[in-house]
Parts: sequence; structure tokens; C-alpha cells
Amino acid sequence: MTFSSRDLNRRLCVCLPVLFSGMVLADESQGLLDGAKLEVLSRNFYLNNDYRSPSPADKNYKAEWAQGFISSFESGFTPGSLGFGLDAHGFLGLKLDGGKGHSGTGLLPLDSDGRSESEYSSGGGALKIKASKTTLAFGEMMVETPVFDTSDKRLQPEYASGFLLNSRELDGTTLQAGHFTAFKNQDHSSAKDDFYGYGANTEAGGITFVGADMFTQSPLGGALYASELTDTWHQYYANLHLKQSSVFLDANLYQTRDTGQALAGAIDNTAFSLSGKYTVDAQAFTLAFQKINGDTPFDFVGGDSIYLANSIKYADFNGAHERSWQARYDLDLSTYGVPGLKFMTRYVMGSQIDGTHAPKGGAYHPFDESVGDYVPQQGDGGRHWERDIDLRYVVQSGTAKGLSLQLSHVSHRANTAQAGDDIDRVYVVIQYPLNFGHL
Repeated sequence: MTFSSRDLNRRLCVCLPVLFSGMVLADESQGLLDGAKLEVLSRNFYLNNDYRSPSPADKNYKAEWAQGFISSFESGFTPGSLGFGLDAHGFLGLKLDGGKGHSGTGLLPLDSDGRSESEYSSGGGALKIKASKTTLAFGEMMVETPVFDTSDKRLQPEYASGFLLNSRELDGTTLQAGHFTAFKNQDHSSAKDDFYGYGANTEAGGITFVGADMFTQSPLGGALYASELTDTWHQYYANLHLKQSSVFLDANLYQTRDTGQALAGAIDNTAFSLSGKYTVDAQAFTLAFQKINGDTPFDFVGGDSIYLANSIKYADFNGAHERSWQARYDLDLSTYGVPGLKFMTRYVMGSQIDGTHAPKGGAYHPFDESVGDYVPQQGDGGRHWERDIDLRYVVQSGTAKGLSLQLSHVSHRANTAQAGDDIDRVYVVIQYPLNFGHL
């Protein structure tokens, strides 16, 4: 499918009006343009899933190619003890290739016949109020916390609608609190969707959280967060990390307990990971260990709401009772005369999965009418592995400065008890930021 320049310009106008409206508001209020930024990111994304065994929906492979434009406007604040501002974003996605026989990669929405839509667009924004070093935003936005984190892994980022409080009143500490009840998934235009995890979801209401990142200006840092998913769980998170010279040590801990109506069933889960990274010249070596203690998997909503070390490109290694190990190697080839070129490969192996003890009738051990019995998501003795290879190049100077090319290959293999796909996945992502800078 091809587009003329006139056709492309018409479609770009679909995703930008909310930004233009924000700029009009900025002109009418002194101070809003101070420090304001307008950015447009061009993202060209090819994704190929080659299924080995099993083959979901009788498809041996899924492959889609799409072009996206992600625009964002961030205003300054009006003068005074209370400053008011506006953030806005727009998105346009265009299908370049992808038929019904291999649709469904997550790059593009599907129509009623299971075909990839030829285009989709969305827009949104948030009003913000600032007092001293504290900002309150209300509307649609991206969120980044260890207990709720919208992802940016496909053509369009995920967005959540609600409010977010961010405060840096205390030196070396960032406080965050939020409540979100509406969501925009990566391949949807609607802002009234829900986020789904391995069994839990946001259909009953939303998610609320509060937390702090501490000692942000020192080599030793940490974080404490707590969240509540409506009538589903209370989840708590703790982090401690140390960065010293060529060594980086990181520890993450989650504890999840059901609450209210326990819509996903009874949950009593503790998950933790430990990792260490050693850097010498252009090379870095990482080892990580991760363990899930509980009869249910470690679950989360929002595509990146898991800060465990072995949550990687395809698998999260978060099955009930799962134990996993990671070995990773990074190489910065700028040391060898190719600035902007980086290579990474890693291997993670998980085992000892046993999902058969998950509470019957819950989200992780539901009743299957086709067999007339309760069937757990995962069996006993589950094991799997994943190997990732990434090559990324960013142009460092000239007219194409900032242009990036990423090539990734993922292989995942699992036994029947683990219940994951045997898959080889290829990513090709080309991005170019159109930075208008401060207005």
C-alpha cells in the first residue's frame, strides 16, 4: 500500500490538532511558551513472528510492517505561585504491509474480519498545575513507576487516563502518586480500554499507587512503592541499587496479596531478582537471578509494570514458583571506531514452574467448559529459555543526526507445562526524531 505526499499530509493532520490547540492556548497565556517543546518521532516498524510449535490460531507466522508518527507538545507554566500548563500528544499509524493471513502482531488494530486496519490515529492530553517543585497532571499520559508503567514497545505508546502527582520538594527524593481508570492500548485508538495481565485486568475500576525514589543523587539508591488494583490486589515494591565505578548491583522485590472481591482469585506472591553488571572498557557483563514464590504467577497490568531483572524482550519468567538465571553481554563499538553502534546478547533460562496449585476458579486456574474441569494456566515441571540479540546504531552527526536503526532477533522455546510459544521473532525499527526544541 503506497501513499502520495498529499495523502500523507492529510493523514498527519489527523493526529496533530490537539497539539495545535495546545499551542493556541499557549499564545493566549503569558509563560506557557517558556520552555515549551514540540517533538515528532517518525517510527518505522517491521515485526515478524515465526511460530514453531504450537501455532496460535492456526497461523505459522505473523508479520506486519507499519509507519507511525508520534507527536508531543509540552508547555511551560503560567507565572504565579500556581502555574498552569498543558501537555498533549497525537499519533498516526499507517499500514505498509500485513494481510489477514499474518495479522495480529500488535502493531495494528484488527477489523471484524481479522484483517489489519490500513490506518489508525489517536490524540490526548493532560492539564497540569505546578506549585514550587510539585506538579499535578490530570488527563491522558504515559506513566513510569515500578507498580504501574505504560509501555512503548510497538508502533504507538500505551497511555493511561487519570491523575499523576510528582514532587521533588525533598532533595534527592522523588515522590509520585496516581490514580488511573481508563487506558489506551498500543494498537487501539480508544482511550476507554482496559489493561490485561496474565489473569488480572483493570475492568473493575483502575489502579492507584504511591511511592518514592530515594537517594537519586548518590551512588546508593532505592525505591518504595505500593499500589491497589480495584478488588484484585495490593502490591508492594522495594528496590536497592549501588552504582560504583565499573560495578552496578540491583535488587528488586515485589509482594502481592489479594484484596476486596479478589477478582483474580486468592493471591499470595513474593517475587525478587538480583543482578550484577561489570563494565570494563567497551564491554559489560551481567548476571541475574530471579525467583517467584507463590502458587500464582507474578502478575501486573500495563506493559512495562515489571522491574524484575529477567523480564526481557519476550518472556517475563514470572511463572508460579519459577526460578531463572540470566547471562548478558554488551559491547559499545564506539571504542573500535564506530560511534553510535551497540551490540547486546543475552540468554535466560527458567525452570521449576508449577501452576497446578493455583486456587481453582481463579484467573490462573479457571474452569474449562470444553474439558469439563479446572485447567491451570501452567502445569508442573514447566521450563523455557529465551535468547535475544540486538544491534542498534544511532547517527551521531550531520543532517541525519538522531536517526536510529535497531535490528533484534528473539528465540523462545518452552515445554508443554510452561505453556508458552516456541517462536523466533525479528524486529526492524527505524526512528527519526523531528525535534523542534524549545518554542
